[in-house]
Amino acid sequence: MHFRVTVNTDNRLMSGVTLSAELHTVAETFGYSLGDLQWLTLNAMKSAFAHFDERLHIINDVIKPGFSRADATLSGA
Repeated sequence: MHFRVTVNTDNRLMSGVTLSAELHTVAETFGYSLGDLQWLTLNAMKSAFAHFDERLHIINDVIKPGFSRADATLSGA
């Protein structure tokens, strides 16, 4: 059996929880790398309630370039 794992917020406006804070907690708690966080983020977008073309655009034009920039920054490139 295969399933997608994602990190999400519940009722973020009422609870004051952000996705950034949740991802930080996951990384700290389980030792997840930037690559692991990218995988979780891609899984979330693949499972989002949006048309396929919109999800693909966000994955290719927002998420992947953003993680590439973050990786370059962290590696000092």
